[in-house]
Formats: sequence, C-alpha cells, structure tokens
Amino acid sequence: MKVMETDRLIIRWLSIDDASFILRLLNDPSWLRFIGDKGVGTLEDARNYILTGPMDMYSRLGFGLYLTELKEEKMPIGICGLIKRDSLEDVDIGFAFLSKFQSKGYAYEAAVATLGYGINQLGLKRIVAITSKDNHDSSRLLEKIGMAYDRNIILPGETEELKLFTSKSK
Repeated sequence: MKVMETDRLIIRWLSIDDASFILRLLNDPSWLRFIGDKGVGTLEDARNYILTGPMDMYSRLGFGLYLTELKEEKMPIGICGLIKRDSLEDVDIGFAFLSKFQSKGYAYEAAVATLGYGINQLGLKRIVAITSKDNHDSSRLLEKIGMAYDRNIILPGETEELKLFTSKSK
C-alpha cells in the first residue's frame, strides 16, 4: 500500500515480498555500524523481521517503517517511517538507506514527507528521533528537517548513549 509520494520516491508499506531487500539493507555496513546487527542473516529472518516489526505495527497502529523506492525504476533503496517503541514516550522517525543511495537527498526527501505525514495525517503533536552519538550525517539530516537536539538518553536495557531529537507540530 502506497503511503506517500514525493518527486522522486514512493513510500509504501513493506510486505514479505521485500525480504531480499531487507536482508541486504540490514546487512549494509552503515546499518551494522549505526543501528546494529539485528540477527537477520537469511531470507526467512528477513521475512520474520518484516512480519513481527513493520507489518505488526501497521496492524496495531496504522503506521510503521515504510519501504522507500525510486519512483521511476521501482527500485527499493531504503526505509523511512514512524515507530512506536515501548522505550520512548513519543513516536519516533527512523530511516536507513543502502550505502550507494546515501548523500543523494533521498533520505531528506523521505524524512520530510514522513514527518509531514505524521503531523498532518496522523495528528501527532510531537515526533522524536534517536541516533547514535557518532552518526553525524543522521544528526545533520534531523536538524535539516526541523528537528532539534534535546539531550542524550540511554534506552531501558541498553548501554549505548543516544542523541534524542524532537519536533513539535505547529
């Protein structure tokens, strides 16, 4: 199901048919460095990740992480969406793109659309984002889409200190 469209991108729900892409994305060097190893090493693992993560969130909340694909080529390049984690009070925006599609403006385009969707379509009053302290590109992108650094946090059960960014609807 298509959720949003931008000049260059289609942002849509993930399905189990996207398992091969998810397998590639979750094992991309930048994913492993900044997000971490999710233990997705096979197509079956990728299908399970989609079913128990994004698809479960769609059915419970009506939103989640979305596949981001190039409009013309219908080629998946990343994910961008809204996540409700038990460990955060607010919904957070998340994104990740294959290394070869980074620094081309795609993450910015998808994040602007997703933030707008969360505020205007879903009526969210505040959206947050978390990123590792050394992920300077993500921090810059969050600031570029209008979010502001709030403070460092450690999520329950974790040890890594993360940067928390916030955005408020107008």
